[in-house]
Amino acid sequence: MSNTINVGIIGSGGIAAAHAEAYKQMDDVRIVAVADIIPGKASQFIEQLNLKNVRGFRDHLDLLTLDLDAVSVCTPNVAHHQTSIDSLNSGKHVLVEKPMAVTLTQAIEMVDAAKKADKILTVGFQPRYDPNMQAVKDIVQTGQLGNVYYVQTGGGRRRGMPGGTFIKKSLAGAGAMADIGCYSLDLALNSLGYPKPLTVSAYTSNYFGTNPIYHKEADNFEVEDFGVAMIRLEGDILLNFKISWAMHMDSLGPTLFLGTDAGLKLTPAGNGPWSGVWDGGIGSISMYHDIKGHHVETTIPVQNHRLNIFYEKVRDFVIAIKEGKAAPIPGEQIVINQAIIDGILRSSELGSEVKIKLPDTFK
Repeated sequence: MSNTINVGIIGSGGIAAAHAEAYKQMDDVRIVAVADIIPGKASQFIEQLNLKNVRGFRDHLDLLTLDLDAVSVCTPNVAHHQTSIDSLNSGKHVLVEKPMAVTLTQAIEMVDAAKKADKILTVGFQPRYDPNMQAVKDIVQTGQLGNVYYVQTGGGRRRGMPGGTFIKKSLAGAGAMADIGCYSLDLALNSLGYPKPLTVSAYTSNYFGTNPIYHKEADNFEVEDFGVAMIRLEGDILLNFKISWAMHMDSLGPTLFLGTDAGLKLTPAGNGPWSGVWDGGIGSISMYHDIKGHHVETTIPVQNHRLNIFYEKVRDFVIAIKEGKAAPIPGEQIVINQAIIDGILRSSELGSEVKIKLPDTFK
């Protein structure tokens, strides 16, 4: 492999632009091509971002015939699966945006394709690169809380419902659960070491999205805008997960880790109708424990930084390719995230608890 990494981008929406802007900052990366199924959209994207000597395609399979090292998959959710598999099968490393896929089966097939091709499949959870998120994981993993037995996580936008491809079940697969909920799940699961889920009991609704008072595309709104789930994890851990795109409330509460020796409370950064979700960073961290029989609250310093975590995500992908490292955020791990979302949707539809079944290779 040469010192320059040749990259293709599949999809040409807002998230694709973020990928392109990150790649443009790297002297050792060359964007070679962009593909988008909508006629003329790839060319328009190339022009708007002032990408030099970049080819545009309608069919991602044509893009994959080029001499590329890697691909960023930035399509609507429904296309993550096939475009990732096609890219892996053609010998390209893949950075796929979140959520990983629409169904658990798709996510498993993507991981299998990566293993067969011996290529990187990494998933776009940029909050992993927030030093504060890393500090939380360190606290949990080093045993400072003792044995963690209960976690509460999630977040609520007071008014934050997207439209377009995000609200059609055939394109998005799920709503708030997959869009912003996957971030909250990753915060909790990554801190715990990604234990396997066993059962899910969930409730979802879409009272706001289907109401024309609150959403201009109410007639086309097919996914959930609110959901709550109780998830049993291996290791005798209970995860209480809750998320919303819209609600008559300012917050769904902090994220909590309850351990046998101490507890941890996290509040999201920001305020206003779009705040309170974990794609926006950490506002405060507090630890609760006992010292000599007295209940003590300790404030953990939150790092104020100017780190571009989206850039760090893309850069880590490039470094992994160049240095022959494993996927920074491996698909094998995020299958568990997908399994929980899948379980939530099944449980909500059935109105009862469901079991989560993963192939033996993920156990």
